[in-house]
Amino acid sequence: MTRIDAKFAALKAENRKAFVAYVMAGDPDEAKSLEIVKALPGAGVDIIELGLPFTDPMADGPTIQLAGQRALDQHMTLDKTLGIARAFREEDETTPIVLMGYYNPIYSRGVDKFLVQAKEAGIDGLIIVDLPPEEDEELCIPAQKAGLNFIRLATPTTDDERLPKVLQNTSGFVYYVSITGITGAAEASGADVAPEVARIKSQTDLPIIVGFGVKTPEKAEEIAAIADGTVVGSAIVNKIAEGQSVEDIAAYVKTLADGAHRA
Repeated sequence: MTRIDAKFAALKAENRKAFVAYVMAGDPDEAKSLEIVKALPGAGVDIIELGLPFTDPMADGPTIQLAGQRALDQHMTLDKTLGIARAFREEDETTPIVLMGYYNPIYSRGVDKFLVQAKEAGIDGLIIVDLPPEEDEELCIPAQKAGLNFIRLATPTTDDERLPKVLQNTSGFVYYVSITGITGAAEASGADVAPEVARIKSQTDLPIIVGFGVKTPEKAEEIAAIADGTVVGSAIVNKIAEGQSVEDIAAYVKTLADGAHRA
């Protein structure tokens, strides 16, 4: 059982929904990024998504793209990203960390070497947005054998024919993208999300976490009530971009987490 599996089991026992927060590793710099990550559990975050900066983030909107560029400008690397996870683990052994990004840096490192390093650093799961199910032998299967969850995205365009393929080797949870398009582009609609979550739940026992377009405590509560939890990324990254203090960022995150936990 991974930390992700254990977290969802604990939340289910408490009849609580999950709140997942995304931040870009190295944004605005390595030191402050680590401070922000360390502050997230105290702000009510159940699972941390740690973005891996990449030069061509095709699935991301301007907010996340700019966060990645800020990190790259600060010379953020895969090794330094794993270093943030490793430093976090010195103080927190229980909060799951999902590394989210693109396959190129992992491919360049070498899958076997990367998986050993990720596991050693305390990474619990991977979301690699540009690896479709047809490429499961590349990373998904090796990651699961190494004890990491491989979390897949489902979207409004994932039809009934495609969905079983998406789900077949997914573990940890399913990340449902609530809108068609890039991150930060629009607001999620509970009316649109509810039938899609029900459709996915009919095909899997995995928790369904909904992200994209969640920006307020009220929306976090609305979406979490429909699913098993919600993800907020761009709205948090905007606060980082504004230069807010770690304390102010954590206070904002807590309002979102409290919203999700009210669901």
